[in-house]
Amino acid sequence: MASDLNKDTYSPGADWELAWFDEFESDSIDKDKWNFQLVEAGTFNDEWQRYTKSNNNAYIENKRLVIKAIHEGDTHGMNQYTSARLNTANKYTFKYGKIMARIKLPESEGIWPAFWLLGANIDENGGDTPWPQSGEIDILELYGSKDDAVIEANAHYADSSDNHTMMGAASYKLKQGKFSDAFHLFELEWDANEIKWFVDGEQYASMPILSEELSEFHKDFFILLNIAVGGTHAGRPGANSSFPQYMYIDWVRVYKKRVGSDLL
Repeated sequence: MASDLNKDTYSPGADWELAWFDEFESDSIDKDKWNFQLVEAGTFNDEWQRYTKSNNNAYIENKRLVIKAIHEGDTHGMNQYTSARLNTANKYTFKYGKIMARIKLPESEGIWPAFWLLGANIDENGGDTPWPQSGEIDILELYGSKDDAVIEANAHYADSSDNHTMMGAASYKLKQGKFSDAFHLFELEWDANEIKWFVDGEQYASMPILSEELSEFHKDFFILLNIAVGGTHAGRPGANSSFPQYMYIDWVRVYKKRVGSDLL
């Protein structure tokens, strides 16, 4: 159970209005808003977990969404873990605005939680465009094998030769403690000119998107939340790992600029 180690006092400001949200105040996950993505172990990035639709791996508790990564066996390896990957594909997509979530992250060697966006046209979810041509925006990734006090932002796309390229990871390190100690606000602001990343209101990364080869970032995206285990980028769980691990999401909100705002 996640304790309230800091209070939620967020206000978006007068120039923003709420466009979509989930406060997780119902007894179960709202299937009109979220899909459970079923994925076999090893499908993405040589990750060790399989994603399920089980209530053991994703559920509502104390008005929060909980994603739980479970180690099912006594050994560490492929298909020894279960977790959940939720998305809003074909249920809610958006282009430009402010998206943010109040999250308390897991910690441990080999753990890899993420809050991110994928292009709505990706073939993985019924579209006609492969990755990375569909585009990807990583609002936050935490690699437990690196540093539980550091999250990273990134963006992936196809360059003019149709090859995968990226902004390059930009990191934010807490001044004290770890991201598993308390809830934090993870925020992305996105308009026709640039994408900006924030933690607790502090901007730490930006990416201009005016170049022709960045056309992916001028189309609709959907939202994802998940905990991966292991993977080629995240390190592997081992003797120092602790399971189960929990990702607590207090809320997710998307804001649009108000009509008449000076910032439009």
